[in-house]
Amino acid sequence: MGFSILKTRVAQETLGRILAGYLRLVQRTNRFVVEPADIYDRVRPELPLIIAMWHGQHIMIPFSRPDWMPACSLVSRHGDGGFNAVALRQLGIGAIRGSGALGKKIREKGGASAFLAMMKRLKAGETMVLTADIPKRARVAGPGIIQLARASGRPVHPIAVVTSRRIDFKSWDRASIGLPFGRGAIVVGEAIQVDRDADEATCEAARLALQAGLDAVHARAYALVGAQDPGAGLRPAEGAAVGNPS
Repeated sequence: MGFSILKTRVAQETLGRILAGYLRLVQRTNRFVVEPADIYDRVRPELPLIIAMWHGQHIMIPFSRPDWMPACSLVSRHGDGGFNAVALRQLGIGAIRGSGALGKKIREKGGASAFLAMMKRLKAGETMVLTADIPKRARVAGPGIIQLARASGRPVHPIAVVTSRRIDFKSWDRASIGLPFGRGAIVVGEAIQVDRDADEATCEAARLALQAGLDAVHARAYALVGAQDPGAGLRPAEGAAVGNPS
């Protein structure tokens, strides 16, 4: 492949700072409602948490983090991961580079080392923020986040952050980015707890509960801003959902 100036450290740093500055503008110029209204008081004694989001809806998630919550996010090693990591740093959120890849790709994409790094951050008291679905399988919760909850003993909360004015992309995950001067909604779902001795059937039930929880918070968040979730209906037929990618 040819050299791309956009992949240089200087370019990634610049793009990340621009993105962070833009997100601050969006946050300042939108009037956000939080649901449940007392959610931050309720989750504070539970820290650290695992925060789950759908792929493509991750851009707005930093708005949901209060200043008193130390947090770290799982960020892809490839594509836009570099400047996303810079933007997160500018917004006070750490980054672990890796992915939720399964099967033959887990070493290539840093899945195993990322899992260990996330465990370490959780033990240090940092909330972990990561997408529940695996790339190219939109709105299908993968097993990775459930295994992280099982191994760490930390609760998982599904979350959605949306704005009334936004750009919805025609990407595989129907990614969205908010625009200034509108209304916003932050909706947090009930905690999903996975015991350390949970068997395969229990973990699968937790995965399905997380999937349903994420659908519910997104539907509610979009309803609060008078819109419909552009990613609703993306999930493939049940059965081809969570097998190992080739």
